[in-house]
Amino acid sequence: MGTIDFSGLKIKLIGSLVAISVIELLKDFIELSGAAEVGEGTIWRIVIHLTFVVSGVLFALMDWIADKREFSGTHS
Repeated sequence: MGTIDFSGLKIKLIGSLVAISVIELLKDFIELSGAAEVGEGTIWRIVIHLTFVVSGVLFALMDWIADKREFSGTHS
């Protein structure tokens, strides 16, 4: 097993949160099959899931930008 740095751990944690969130959403969607309306709890779970997804993408983007800056600074 290799070592993992802080940014890698952060991305893995966000990925785990997104996976747990999507499993809960799938449970809600299965329960909603045939229902006429979406409940307020399901709407909040969708909002929370999208927040996790956007946060994960932004964290990955920040790490990618930081890595590019680090590599460009060492080649000069």
